[in-house]
Amino acid sequence: MLEVKELNSYYGKSHILHGVDLEVGDREIVSLLGRNGVGRSTTIKSIMGQVDCTGSIRFKEKELCGSPAYLVSRSGLGYVPENRDIFPAITVRQNLLLGIKGGIKNKRWTIDDMFDLFPQLRDRADAPAGVLSGGEQQMLTLCRTLMGDPDLVMIDEPTEGLAPKIVEQMAELFEEIKKRGVSILLVEQKLTIALRISTRVYVMGHGQIVFEGTPTQLSENESIRKEWLEVTG
Repeated sequence: MLEVKELNSYYGKSHILHGVDLEVGDREIVSLLGRNGVGRSTTIKSIMGQVDCTGSIRFKEKELCGSPAYLVSRSGLGYVPENRDIFPAITVRQNLLLGIKGGIKNKRWTIDDMFDLFPQLRDRADAPAGVLSGGEQQMLTLCRTLMGDPDLVMIDEPTEGLAPKIVEQMAELFEEIKKRGVSILLVEQKLTIALRISTRVYVMGHGQIVFEGTPTQLSENESIRKEWLEVTG
């Protein structure tokens, strides 16, 4: 479904990604792991058309590298940024309605689906989104993206700073997204969550992919975990 080859990305003159290759197949949950600052967020921003890049980004057989973000979004790619980019002055319900894209038939998600998955949002449906807690804002951002009915959703650090109960809700939602035929590319810090829900994992270091395999293979590869994932000192 998504195939990235020889991706090089730049912030001005700074060369951030160096020949990144990765794939996400149909109904897969693929996690991109690594320490902060190694290029994980830049990877999905590059795919989304928000960072200058060269190489190939093919989604559903269509080349997207160099396309503006609005065309990437129309192709069926969804993006949930780390900064919980909600509209604080309007209601939760209105935020969700803004996610709906015109011309989509047989939508997989409704507002009631979102409220069933996250009852907290139903309770706050008519409240301004700005009064939500950090965890509730993260739920809202993800749900608004799903309302656009993407075929693949890229999610950047969704569990960062969240309470354990909400982290579990997020993990359950990821499984439900997969069941409904949507693939996920997940940037995640919590190794236990990523290993539990992922089909495959990539590990990134210094702007390059340094490992690709199954969660089991990563669990068994102590040298990769120590060098590229575990906090030392």
